Amino acid sequence: MKEGLSRERSVDSTRRVTSSTGSCRVPTPPGVVGHESSPGVSAATSVGAGIFLSRLVGFVRDRVFAHYFGSSDFADAWRAALRLPNVIQNLLGEGTLSASLIPIYAEYLEKGEEEKAGHLAGAALGILTVVGGGLALLGILVAPLLVEVLFFRWSPDKQAITITLVRILFPMTGMLVISAWALTILNSHRRFFISYVAPVLWNVSMIAAMVGGFVYLDLGERDLVVALGWGALVGGALQLMFQVPFVLKYRTGLRISVGRHVEGLKEAIQNFIPVVTARGVINLSGWLDLFLAALLVDGAVAVLGYAQTFYMLPISLFGISVAASELPELSRMRVEEEQVLASRVSTALRRVSFFVIPSAAVYLVLGDVVVAAVFQTGAFGSVETLVTWGVLGAYAIGLPASASSRVLSSAFYALRDTKTPAKIAYIRIVVSIVIGLLLMIPLDDLGFVQLRLGAAGLALGASAGAWLEYVLLRRSLRVMIGAHGPGSSAVLRVMLAATLAVGSGVLLQLTLPAAHPIVLGVATLIPTGLVYVATAAFLGEKISDRVRR
Repeated sequence: MKEGLSRERSVDSTRRVTSSTGSCRVPTPPGVVGHESSPGVSAATSVGAGIFLSRLVGFVRDRVFAHYFGSSDFADAWRAALRLPNVIQNLLGEGTLSASLIPIYAEYLEKGEEEKAGHLAGAALGILTVVGGGLALLGILVAPLLVEVLFFRWSPDKQAITITLVRILFPMTGMLVISAWALTILNSHRRFFISYVAPVLWNVSMIAAMVGGFVYLDLGERDLVVALGWGALVGGALQLMFQVPFVLKYRTGLRISVGRHVEGLKEAIQNFIPVVTARGVINLSGWLDLFLAALLVDGAVAVLGYAQTFYMLPISLFGISVAASELPELSRMRVEEEQVLASRVSTALRRVSFFVIPSAAVYLVLGDVVVAAVFQTGAFGSVETLVTWGVLGAYAIGLPASASSRVLSSAFYALRDTKTPAKIAYIRIVVSIVIGLLLMIPLDDLGFVQLRLGAAGLALGASAGAWLEYVLLRRSLRVMIGAHGPGSSAVLRVMLAATLAVGSGVLLQLTLPAAHPIVLGVATLIPTGLVYVATAAFLGEKISDRVRR
C-alpha cells in the first residue's frame, strides 16, 4: 500500500496529478504544515466556534428538557424517537458525505475546475434528495413496527407516543441530510463556521416549543413532548434554509441531477459504499444500545441520552472540529511526501489530546459537578445526577480514543481509502456490543433507588471498542504514511497536568459550602481549568499554539 502511494505522489518540484483529462500542475497547498498560516489552523477554530455555540444552545435545550421530563417515560420515548430516524442522517449525512465527496470536490477546486466540482455537487444533491426522501417516507410507514419490535417491553401508551414522535422526526432527518450536503460544499470552500453554527436554529426551535408550550399553552407532558417534536421539525427546516444563501455563492456549474455519468461521481459512490456500510453497522449498534437500555429499568434510555450529550461535547469541539478542518487540506495535500502528511496528522492529534484528555479526567472525577450544574433542576434530581455521572464516567474512559479516531479516519478519507476505516468500525462495534451486553446485567444490580447502572455497562463496551478502533487505525495508517502520533512526552505532560487539575477540583468540591449546583459548578470547574492550563504551560506545553489552532 505504501509503495502504491509513493508511486502516486510525484517527488519533483512541480508535482503533477493525473486525472481522466490528463495531467495538470497543482500548486503547493497554502501554508506550511504546523504553522498558524495553514488554512486548517484557522479552520479548526472556525469549526470549533460554530460547534461550541450550537452545543452551548444544545445544553440549554437539554436543561429545559431535563426540567420538564427528567427520566420519565416521556423522556425515554423522546430519546428513542430521536435516535430511530437518525439512521437517515447517519447513513447519508455529514460524516459519510465528507468522507466520499470532499476529497474529490476539493481536488477539483484545487485544480481550478469549478464546473466539474459544481456538476459533482449537483449530482450528489439530486441523489441524496431522492434517497433521503424515500427513506423518510418509508420510516413514517414502518414506525409502528420498529417501535413494537425494539421496545416490546414498554407499555402500549409509551409505545404510542414514541410512534407519534418517530413519524414527526423522520421528515426532519431528511432535511438534515440536505443540510449535511450544504456543510460538505461549504467546508470544501473553507467556509466552516456557517454550517457548524446552523444547528443553533434547530436547538432554539425546540427550546421555544417546550417553553412556549408549557408557559403559554399550559400543555401536559404528553402534549408537550409532541410539541417538542414539531419544534424539531421546524428547526431542521430553519437549519437548512440558513445555509442555502451561502451555498448559492458557489453555484458555478451546479446542476441538480441524478445522472451517474457526471465525472467524479462514480469514484464518490465507490468511496461512499464502504462508509455508508460502516454507518449502517453503527446505526445497528445504536439501535441495539436502545434495545438493550429499554430492557433495563425505566429511565435507562433517558440517562444514556443525557450522558451521551456530555460525551459528544469534547468529541465535537475538538475531535470533529480538527478532523473537519483537516480533511479538505489533507485532500489537497494527497500528492505530498508521506512525512509531510504524517507531520500534519501528528499535529492534529496533539491538538486533540491537549483538550480531550483533561475533559475525560473531569468527567471521571468531577462528573457529578458537571451533570448537576447543567441538568439538576425540576424533574431531574440528585439521583438522576449520580446515575448519569456513572454512565458518563464509563464513556469518559474511551473519550480520547474516540476523538482521536475522527482525525485518523479523515486521514484515510483524504487518501481515498474509505474501506480500511469501515472494516475497523465493524470490529469496534462488535466488541462494543459484546462487552456492553456482558456488563449491563451485573451493573444493573448496582445503583440508586429506581435507577441502576446497567447503562454504564453499555458505555464501558463503547469505550473498549473506541480504544480498539484507535489502535487499529494507527497501525493501518502507519503502513501508509509512516510514523505519526501525538508523541508520548506530550501525552504524559497533558495527563500529569490533567491529574493535578482534577485533584485541585476535588479539594475545592470538598471545601466549598453547599450552594446551587450551577454556583458549585462554576466555582469548581473554572479554577480546575485554570490549574490545567497553568500546569501544562509549566510542563512545557505551547498553550498559545494549542489555543490558536
